[in-house]
Amino acid sequence: MKVSLKDAVIGRHPKRTIGRIVAVLAISYVMFGWLLLPLRGEGISMLPTFASGQIGFVSTLAYRLERPRRGDVIAIQMAGRRVMYVKRIIGLPGERIRIADGIVYVDDAPLVEPYAARGPRWDLKEIFLGSAEYLVIGDNRRMRIENHDFGIASRERIVGRLLF
Repeated sequence: MKVSLKDAVIGRHPKRTIGRIVAVLAISYVMFGWLLLPLRGEGISMLPTFASGQIGFVSTLAYRLERPRRGDVIAIQMAGRRVMYVKRIIGLPGERIRIADGIVYVDDAPLVEPYAARGPRWDLKEIFLGSAEYLVIGDNRRMRIENHDFGIASRERIVGRLLF
């Protein structure tokens, strides 16, 4: 029995096959264009948690029903929908945060950070977070504080939680 090229590519039921292709493309567009955004890390600020060149996905639904929590690794919208920073939340709305001799203090209590790569002793004056502000920072504390991008992110700039 000889199989034509058309039957090999599209099958014996072209309408059904084309319908399946359209459905898969539509689902993929919604899934990876709006719900699970692909993200490629650049830079070393999140080492050892997220490496430069590593691929991850950002769940945009993560904070629809719950608030961001301390310790979550998040994507923060920078310029447009596709340029994002990846950082970890260390400060929540309404808290006082400071860093003294490399230790983060939340309302004067030391924060346990097993994920952080320690290095030079960082110092940061006390910051008071507003009702919709989060303090975010990378895990690579081996970098000097002057070379590290971190700071306050408003709730509306948080795109979602990073899934590894």
